[in-house]
Amino acid sequence: MASSSSAPEGLGLSQEDYDLMYGSESGWVEARSSCDHLASLSADLSHIPPPGTPCHTCQHPSENWLCLSCKQVLCGRFVNKHMLHHFHHTNHSLALSFRYALLVISHAFPFSFMHSLIHSSTFSISDLSFWCFSCDAYLDAQLIPQLRPVHQLAYIIKFGEPPPLPLIQHQPSSATSD
Repeated sequence: MASSSSAPEGLGLSQEDYDLMYGSESGWVEARSSCDHLASLSADLSHIPPPGTPCHTCQHPSENWLCLSCKQVLCGRFVNKHMLHHFHHTNHSLALSFRYALLVISHAFPFSFMHSLIHSSTFSISDLSFWCFSCDAYLDAQLIPQLRPVHQLAYIIKFGEPPPLPLIQHQPSSATSD
């Protein structure tokens, strides 16, 4: 019977070793460079609950997320999973880690950006990551234009300065000079 291993041949790794090095056990996660759910972002994030708002369902005071579709505050997976339940019941895919920086974000972004950001992704100010519940994946804010402005603002809020310019690898031209 043929092996169902997904470890690439030629690496000399068993499936278990491959999974430990490149799978969830290693902590390494490959972020997506696209998402079909960005259009579901709320059109109005200028009026949001204040930071420290407890979970709407269980009143837990921390590790809460703001739904970027309906602006409901709900606790995360490591508390009582109310944001995850909310996604399953409403299909609101995008959420924002609900910390102090959220208030700054809601007032600092232009309406058009906020309109394009809200419904399908999750953004965490703590590590500047985005999550899409529908895709069940992290999203790469550097490669997805709709997420770049919120990533840049979050970086400024967290580090007090704009993010460094992304590294662009120089592609040598095929023409040669004599």
